[in-house]
Amino acid sequence: MSRSSAPRPTSASSATGRPVMSPWRFVVAFGVVSMLADVVYEGARSITGPFLGSLGAGAVLVGLVTGAGEAAGLLLRLITGPAADRTGRYWGWTIGGYALTVIAVPALALPVGLAGACLLVIAERVGKATRSPAKDTLLSNAGTSMGRGTAFAVHEAMDQTGAFAGPLLVAAMIAWHGYGAAFAVLAIPGIAVLAVLAWLARRVPDPRVYEPAATPAADADPSASPSTGMKSGLRDLPAAFWRYAAFSAVTMAGFGTFGLIGFHLVDRGLLEPAAVPLVYALAMATDAVAALAVGRLFDRYGLRVLAALPVLAAAGTALAFTATLPAVLTGAALWGAAMGVQESTMRAEVADLVAPARRATAYGIFAASYGLAWLAGGALLGALYGHTPSALAPTVVAIQALALMTLWWVARANGRHQPPDHDATA
Repeated sequence: MSRSSAPRPTSASSATGRPVMSPWRFVVAFGVVSMLADVVYEGARSITGPFLGSLGAGAVLVGLVTGAGEAAGLLLRLITGPAADRTGRYWGWTIGGYALTVIAVPALALPVGLAGACLLVIAERVGKATRSPAKDTLLSNAGTSMGRGTAFAVHEAMDQTGAFAGPLLVAAMIAWHGYGAAFAVLAIPGIAVLAVLAWLARRVPDPRVYEPAATPAADADPSASPSTGMKSGLRDLPAAFWRYAAFSAVTMAGFGTFGLIGFHLVDRGLLEPAAVPLVYALAMATDAVAALAVGRLFDRYGLRVLAALPVLAAAGTALAFTATLPAVLTGAALWGAAMGVQESTMRAEVADLVAPARRATAYGIFAASYGLAWLAGGALLGALYGHTPSALAPTVVAIQALALMTLWWVARANGRHQPPDHDATA
């Protein structure tokens, strides 16, 4: 889809004609929401591996739980994406998902045991599944005139500012009073998330006004049944989208979770548990820088920019499981850069391939496709780490080489050697 055909609003109007904030301000305000939320859940994720290990979990269980959490956070979008499109209640799904996350994380401070902790780790990801298709659709609306690569990149950079601060806060709290205090303090930014979200939803009740080609009444059919809505969404998704989803699945199959990386740092005696969040903060810092750089390049050069993802994922994951701290830190930084590409630019491409009325459905299916791959990859890498660690790096490199070949096929089949028709200077 071309964004150049749509007008460039410097401000938008609600259904009542009242002026609302400009697209840039909307993206930045939403970035504040994600920044606060990331303090909560990325702070918790930075110590998931060591925390589960302290409760008696082994490498295979850590790999399985973190992989299952990521898969739950992605596969459930097959339901939440079409539901958001069908009802048109994008804010409702967004707020509900954030609420589940900011409740589940502080609950880890309670004496719930290993089984309870595993369930809460997965519940936090379910919250992400609930909100993400609707949230990404709202951001894609606002990115119409400013370049979607740029919009998602700015949002991701602010998001990762919280992901950087959260682990630092958690590290300080662990050093002061252990895991319980670390999880409990995350309730404070969680409350702030819900407050800012409520304000933003009142200020911009329907961000589709930023994308005039999208007619709100036509975008959702509340009378459609769930099965009918899903079938309609699948029919309306272009072949180019399915090819692109295939590439994302292949590359995520060879991408380790930080839970397993953190487990490795403690298991091999490279760091104390309290220092692991600092490594995660390093990864999140490179995530933010990579998102900004690659998002802008995507608006200028198009799909070919994503060749960076398999390269970063292969190098980062392979180095992160070596036996020396400098190599592991380098790997963690590259892992974070790969996350920056995956969380920003890859989502922008989906919005370019799919019409607004089916965009949340597409985001759900896209995330679910690589969620399955990430679950399989997390279990595979956890098993290799626990039983045949020397095979881990060659396996990752082989999978990412296949991903590069898949991207080449996608680019040829989709005819996207040229950059999309974006106005990157908007």
